[in-house]
Amino acid sequence: MTLAETPNHTNSSNPLLTLNYESALESLGSDYYDEVTAAEFPQHILRWRNNALLPRLGLDPQLVKDEDFITAFGKFQGRKPLLALRYHGYQFGEYNSRLGDGRGFLYGQVRGTDGELYDFGTKGSGTTPYSRGGDGMLTLKGGVREVLAAEALHRLGVRTSRCLSMIETGLGLWRGDEPSPTRSSVMIRMSKSHIRFGTFERLHYLKRPDLTKKLLDHVIETYYQHLNSEHDSEHDKYALFYAELVKRVAELVAQWMAAGFCHAVLNTDNMSITGESFDYGPYAFIPTYDLSFTAAYFDYYKRYCYSQQPGICKLNLELLQEPLKAVIDIDDLQSGLSKFAEYYLAEYRNLMLKKLGFEDGQFAEADELLQLTITFLQDSQIGYHQFFSDMARTFDSKWRDEPAFVMNTSEIVPALGASAIFDNWCVLYHQILNHFDPNQMDIIAQTLAKYNPQTALLRPVIESIWEPIAQEDNWQPFYDLVQQFQ
Repeated sequence: MTLAETPNHTNSSNPLLTLNYESALESLGSDYYDEVTAAEFPQHILRWRNNALLPRLGLDPQLVKDEDFITAFGKFQGRKPLLALRYHGYQFGEYNSRLGDGRGFLYGQVRGTDGELYDFGTKGSGTTPYSRGGDGMLTLKGGVREVLAAEALHRLGVRTSRCLSMIETGLGLWRGDEPSPTRSSVMIRMSKSHIRFGTFERLHYLKRPDLTKKLLDHVIETYYQHLNSEHDSEHDKYALFYAELVKRVAELVAQWMAAGFCHAVLNTDNMSITGESFDYGPYAFIPTYDLSFTAAYFDYYKRYCYSQQPGICKLNLELLQEPLKAVIDIDDLQSGLSKFAEYYLAEYRNLMLKKLGFEDGQFAEADELLQLTITFLQDSQIGYHQFFSDMARTFDSKWRDEPAFVMNTSEIVPALGASAIFDNWCVLYHQILNHFDPNQMDIIAQTLAKYNPQTALLRPVIESIWEPIAQEDNWQPFYDLVQQFQ
């Protein structure tokens, strides 16, 4: 990766500018957005380009130059209009009508080789009508943290937006939570949709059911197309949209919980209408299985702590019913939401058993194993991620021979001392392994490795990546860590 200033580059030869951009959201009209202008920056240094995403856009990474990224996603040449979306939202339980894209905009929408429509959304690209006195910028550390979060979650199987590029912009920013002046960046986030729960909430606030229906039709046509082809009745289509959104969100929060991830700011303006995870601010991965763990220092009452995430996501879906009632019958909305817990528990069970090595959780002791695992993690307060990565690292077919061999080479066992819960867990795991044929041990080992990476993105790890960047402008540890997640 070249990390130098780019020379002048013609737009016609830039593959990022000659993509077949679509105007799906723009076609809705100016009731939903404002046209804005990107900031101009004194410097453009490409710090991250996500080559793994380029084939999905039909691009060969070897044919896309670093200066192509800078021209398109740092200087913002060749793309108009740039759209700052309007939305409201419930923030920490209080309704806020003064929101909207305050430091970003929708750069463009592109159809992937998989047939899906993807949004390119900026972060740190300057002020908009919704900046509320802010500078519209993103710190470099904030950009680094979001790249790491998105790639780590993707590696863990979480439905997530991902960062396509990050460019350092040469500005000094003043922030209360970082030593200032701090370095700045502008980022492109590639996601399924720029539309949030709060986009609908704004229309309800404005008493515009006509615009709500127009937006809902657009969402279904663009992101839930199968509902149009499978059902003739509009009533069915709308009800099934909400029911599917409930399922997507329930499964998403189950993915967070299994990954040990705390989003930190689950306001309704941070909830995507496609059920995708995005907008990572003060997130954190739990060090131990601590239900009260809270990622954001300003979440004084632990509203968005680790254990509250499923309930908050269900509440946000319930709040979304208010604007959707303009189009969807309330009985259909309530019926759809009633299955949230069922969807959540099924996905969480499925994912946790995979972390324990079992792709198929259809065995008699599955629920007992899961409950005993959680009890052990909560009682011992050993490292949540270390426990599972140690399982993957130390797994041996000899665990079938006797319980004493289970995790006997793990780093955590000597530190435990006497633990009746762990001993019981080892006995149960040993018994389960003996339900499987010896030749299936390799499959269990592969499953453990697939769902339990050896590196967890805990706060000390992030700081260890940021320190060489801040002190020596050394990006190699950052690139090395991202490579582990891909």
